[in-house]
Amino acid sequence: MKDNPIVGQGTSLQQWQASRRLAELPAIDILELVPLGSRAVIVAPHPDDEVLGCGGIMQLLAAAGRPLQLISVTDGSASHPGSQRWTVERLSVVRPQESAEALRRLGLPMHSLKWLRGGFTDTQVAAQETELSEFIAGYLHASDVVFTTWRQDGHSDHEAVGRASVEAARRVGATCHELPVWTWHWATPEDASVPWERARKILLSPTHIARKRHAAHAFASQLEGDRDVGLGPVLAPYVLDRLLQPFEVVFL
Repeated sequence: MKDNPIVGQGTSLQQWQASRRLAELPAIDILELVPLGSRAVIVAPHPDDEVLGCGGIMQLLAAAGRPLQLISVTDGSASHPGSQRWTVERLSVVRPQESAEALRRLGLPMHSLKWLRGGFTDTQVAAQETELSEFIAGYLHASDVVFTTWRQDGHSDHEAVGRASVEAARRVGATCHELPVWTWHWATPEDASVPWERARKILLSPTHIARKRHAAHAFASQLEGDRDVGLGPVLAPYVLDRLLQPFEVVFL
């Protein structure tokens, strides 16, 4: 993997759709991964990763009555460096609000969804990884099933959150599964650095995808760049399209 793999437009949706490897990934029922009596804990590096990585999974789990715990590690306030329109102060307020609206659009039971905000520093999570692991472990039970970003996802925060979550789960005896998010940008179907042998598909219906798309569009700050400082949108159309396929992938 390159030092900064999240550049350019990345691997196109058409390349992924033409991938025989991706088409042949085995599917698995999410209720097998989160059996009756278990709670799903989603650990998201930034506000929006919970929707982009597992918005469909959360819908399926909520519909089955599985308890959900969301941990938002950072407030996402460093997404527009140098911008006077999207300042750190504004983003620190707006991005959690966008997450709340996105979760509502997914149709999740907000009265029963437990949501913790970690308060760790956006783009600097790796420097706080030990503290983060201890923080996550403090909210886990042995029967929990954790979903987090892949430890080699290509974004330093995603990777640090993945490592911290895996370690926290190990410490308490919980199960941890990883989700590719930016992997769809820099990787290709032939990329040997992606653990395809661990990958399983969670199949989504057209309704699940429509809700996920509607939820993703709640993140208005990420759909806008700032031309004055040369910033394009974080969630450009080609980024969103790759994350709105009729399945989500987990690495077991």
